[in-house]
Amino acid sequence: MKALLLLVIVVVVATGGYLGYVAIRSAQPVTLPAPTGTYPVGRSTVEWIDHGRVDPLEPRPGMPRELSVWLWYPAQPGSGRQPAPYAPGLWAGLHNGGFAETGFDHVVDHAFADVSVAAGRFPVVVLEPGLGFAAPQYTTVAENLASHGYVVAGVTPTYSANLTVLNGHTVSATDAGNPAFDGSDLHDGSAQAAGDRLIGVWAADGHFAASQVDTDSRFTGHVDRTKTIYIGHSLGGAAALEACRTDQHCVGAVDLDGTQYGPVVRSGLTKPMLIIASENSCVTGTCDPVDADGRSSLDTARTLLASSTGPAWCYQLDGAAHFNFSDYGAYYLAAPLRALLALGSIDGDTALTIVNAYLTAFVDRVALSRPESLLGQRPSPFHEVEVQRTS
Repeated sequence: MKALLLLVIVVVVATGGYLGYVAIRSAQPVTLPAPTGTYPVGRSTVEWIDHGRVDPLEPRPGMPRELSVWLWYPAQPGSGRQPAPYAPGLWAGLHNGGFAETGFDHVVDHAFADVSVAAGRFPVVVLEPGLGFAAPQYTTVAENLASHGYVVAGVTPTYSANLTVLNGHTVSATDAGNPAFDGSDLHDGSAQAAGDRLIGVWAADGHFAASQVDTDSRFTGHVDRTKTIYIGHSLGGAAALEACRTDQHCVGAVDLDGTQYGPVVRSGLTKPMLIIASENSCVTGTCDPVDADGRSSLDTARTLLASSTGPAWCYQLDGAAHFNFSDYGAYYLAAPLRALLALGSIDGDTALTIVNAYLTAFVDRVALSRPESLLGQRPSPFHEVEVQRTS
């Protein structure tokens, strides 16, 4: 009995000590990987209504599609600039890990709020998140692109994101906007139909956001709409490919670990594309599938690549899992929470740094014809990267 009591005391003390450590650690500042470009980064948030489109995901029939869009952009240097909080106001509701995750008020980004746009005209990058995610959760990627001279429009898909903020209120996901399916479940006909339907909506969101950027007076004369790139993660990656297919101004598209859906799979893409997969993912058309989902995803990716006439670059990021393409890789996460999330063994900041290097090389090449040596290197200078296709 004494031994059992001693064991209980030890467990209670150890648990209390660990919980205390987690509480302290989650309150410590976490700084996102720094942008590698030469421009300071500005950030603004806007809300746009597409009056030409009825929202098929809106619970109230006949309502126009309304979107929250975060804008990251090259900024003018100067003093007196105020840092842009990572997830201000109601956006803090995206934090769902409790004290087991870095508090969003402790996440340090690198943007300044509502500062003036730098001199010059800049290509547009439309950034679409994964299903359930929101634009601010890709701040690392967005800030880096903006620092290299791109206006980044991060679209949070209303009723698909777990949370967005519109008109001073939070808006949650609905069954129509966020159906219960895994984006890799292509062997399931209902999942295929749901994916096809959603990327049609999301691709239209991307087109609308791209068309609206230069209507904002702050960006008039600073946006080169004829050079638009679509980038997305997970289902957003599929939407990016489809948006590029149907936008005459698109010069390239990027799919970050997203199973492909929709017409683009069979029609292919005539523009350049970049696909980066997590370890053991089949979205690049190269993998050893272990189940029906993997085989379907592999077949889909191979169909896309075979039907495309534009150049394609495909890479696998070893040690990465699905969430490593978002800011989740940079947060502190207590061990039990981390184990529940799709995060791999790779260091989170390292994964984001590598992804940013390939994104920058790609957009510089397709939008600005800048010389770059990374995309064609075999082997990759990053030992975590497996080069699978270079054009």
